[in-house]
Amino acid sequence: MPQVNPARGLRRIELSTDAPEATADFYSQLLGWSVLAEPDDVFGGWVGDRLAVHISPGEGGWRLVFGGTPARPLHHGAAADRGRVLHGPWAPEPRPGEPCWVELAGEADADDHYTAELGWHVREVDTTTLYEAELDAARRAVAGRCAADGDLAAGWLVYFSVPDVAAAAAIAVELGGSVVVAPHTAHTGLAAAIAAPAGGVVGVLQAPAGWGGSLATTTTAGPVEAMP
Repeated sequence: MPQVNPARGLRRIELSTDAPEATADFYSQLLGWSVLAEPDDVFGGWVGDRLAVHISPGEGGWRLVFGGTPARPLHHGAAADRGRVLHGPWAPEPRPGEPCWVELAGEADADDHYTAELGWHVREVDTTTLYEAELDAARRAVAGRCAADGDLAAGWLVYFSVPDVAAAAAIAVELGGSVVVAPHTAHTGLAAAIAAPAGGVVGVLQAPAGWGGSLATTTTAGPVEAMP
């Protein structure tokens, strides 16, 4: 098998919904985005000069696009595409409203797919599986995987940075959304999961120190065996 350059983060995040304008308005109030309207009922959610999410008409839900070549679809609604990584452990520290972590709710057979396709290594930490990429002989967590359960459907979950998780959960309810997973301490820090009124679930993570929150300071030096 040819050598795969490891995907060190996300090129972009896309959300397709049958109510793009209302969804963009919900997240702008929840996460503090500046929303810019584009042609064909597409909306960009911006934090300063960095694009957080593209929202467009459709029914596909969240789609994560990792940096990697060639451009191609991946499992669980993800994809790879060439170009600069905007969000990840080597990208700028996530500001409030920006993506700060991604986690796959799925089974262990996903590990083989992502290690082969994106050049990741797998490391087990407590009950969480970490997908790590390497740069200059150090490995950092790019994403995680946990078992799907009754609260979260199988697939990728995007986390956004917020100053206060409890306040974000309360705002979501005021805006007509709901709290899918109440604020709790996770391996990444204080987190919760929120559903928008038009559908779709996101995670929120309180004041993460970097990509992955509490995991941002965890770097694996030297070789770590990838799972077979």
